[in-house]
Amino acid sequence: MPGASFGELSGESSMVSSSMSAGVRPDLVRTGDEVLQYWNFNTGTGEVINILLLVLVANAGPNGASSSSGPRRANEEDKKALIQNHEVFIFDCDGVIWRGDSLIEGVPETLDLLRSLGKKLVFVTNNATKSRQGYTKKFSSLGLSVSKEEIFSSSFAAAAYLDSISFPKDKKVYVVGDVGIQEELDLHGYQHFGGPEDAGKVIELKAGYALPHDENVGAVIVGFDRNINYYKIQYATLCISENPGCHFIATNLDAKTHLTDAQEWAGNGSMVGAIRGSTKIEPHVVGKPSQFVLDAIATQTGVAKDKICMVGDRLDTDVLFGQQGGLSTMLVLSGVTTEQTLLSPENKIHPDIYTNQLPDLLSAKEAVAA
Repeated sequence: MPGASFGELSGESSMVSSSMSAGVRPDLVRTGDEVLQYWNFNTGTGEVINILLLVLVANAGPNGASSSSGPRRANEEDKKALIQNHEVFIFDCDGVIWRGDSLIEGVPETLDLLRSLGKKLVFVTNNATKSRQGYTKKFSSLGLSVSKEEIFSSSFAAAAYLDSISFPKDKKVYVVGDVGIQEELDLHGYQHFGGPEDAGKVIELKAGYALPHDENVGAVIVGFDRNINYYKIQYATLCISENPGCHFIATNLDAKTHLTDAQEWAGNGSMVGAIRGSTKIEPHVVGKPSQFVLDAIATQTGVAKDKICMVGDRLDTDVLFGQQGGLSTMLVLSGVTTEQTLLSPENKIHPDIYTNQLPDLLSAKEAVAA
């Protein structure tokens, strides 16, 4: 039913009642993916006839939002329903909470509103340059009070994934990335090397030279690395290709990222792509849209996935992450995705609703507080 508001389809009654008598009395019932609408109307002969209309809601989203008509900009009813129908809100950070090192205006008030209503907030970022502790400091520097337990960074996810596969503590991890990954590995008790310490290393190519590598490396983790170089690519390639059973782990495959608020920058997908190209091996991705993080969030919060909403600025990570996990999704246009890209016929990933930025939810403050 094109145009039906998010989580509420009662407005559809007017489409039918307009052709009937002025005495229409609609009643809306939702059961699964079906909407049953009943009308009692007077035929003009004094006889009351009961009409049953069965409407199948095809391609409905987790809370009844129809995706068959394409992306739909959120109206006030959508915002109210979004807030009232969900217990947990998962937020991407870059492009949703901040851009580069600049906080998006109105975000603190929006988070305060949701907390005041008893909502649980979770912040998920594919940026692995910081650990969870590092991100608490960034939130604090922007005037936001967020606990470590509310943060799920891909650096944390990488270490947690090693836990999940019972990675041997006597094996080593080679890191292509920043200190965030290393800090999380330390907290989980894993031996590691690489990272920033390999930033200035140069291979001297000469006849008969072969780059030596540690045969005890059992995993290579690739995260965003401002100092990526040929040495790191070759070392990671050797470990993955020549060490039996070596795990190739990527924190994410993001094509672009926000290093500053002035422009977009090449993301971790470019680093992973170099090593994937040289090894011909696909990495195990632990960040969005992988469901590894979502399963951890659902377990930690104890909330059913249909009561969780994902808010992000990317279609191929944030929205896809939510859709694959059975969550409601809201796209904001304050980051990577433009409205032109979203509405393009070539785009096949459609959020339940979209809006300009997260603070747009503030317009529903009075309605949800009533």
